[in-house]
Amino acid sequence: MTEDIVNQPGKVSLRGAGARDKILAAVAQNQPPQTELPDIGIFRTGAPGSVEQFVQVLTNIGAKAIQVKSWNEIASFITGNYGTARVVTPIAELANFKNIPENSTPHDLYDVELAVVKAHFGVAENGAVWVTEDNMGLRVLPFIAQHLAVVIDSGEIVPTMAEAYDRISRLPAYGFAVFIAGPSKTADIEQSLVIGAHGPRSATVFIIDQRAR
Repeated sequence: MTEDIVNQPGKVSLRGAGARDKILAAVAQNQPPQTELPDIGIFRTGAPGSVEQFVQVLTNIGAKAIQVKSWNEIASFITGNYGTARVVTPIAELANFKNIPENSTPHDLYDVELAVVKAHFGVAENGAVWVTEDNMGLRVLPFIAQHLAVVIDSGEIVPTMAEAYDRISRLPAYGFAVFIAGPSKTADIEQSLVIGAHGPRSATVFIIDQRAR
């Protein structure tokens, strides 16, 4: 039971129907002074992200990076490595593979072997890719599949997370979105690394060479 606080210096009475309003008013009256946001310009390099660094970091975090020159190369890789297994992708350039059926629910994706989605950009310093819900079909797709593949353009790699958030601030409005870095992994039990504990067992990032397009 909440204990009434009445007539105590510096305290607000909680007695009566207006207790909530009194608490909110007291909080509003006791705010710290406003300060300007810090200048984070020192974290912005202004240079394009390094594909080589992005590839190296992806490898270090357990993912695979494959540099390609066309969508046909991606399609050939998928066909050659996944055969008749269920492959789902909302990417128009990979229309030979099935999209998520209309009116599907997350339960309908239980047997997806490979999900292929397109990322807006990647981050060289940590290997993360930024994917919004409109590129997923269903927001659960990148997490429910046994394996995940992501496609990005080689010119869409930023150096740091500071530049990544600056880039996000200039994107059109979106709903759900997420940074994804490599396959699902955890090491919180005895510092023993387990891949695929909570999501995809592998992650592949296809980097399309923008010079070949």
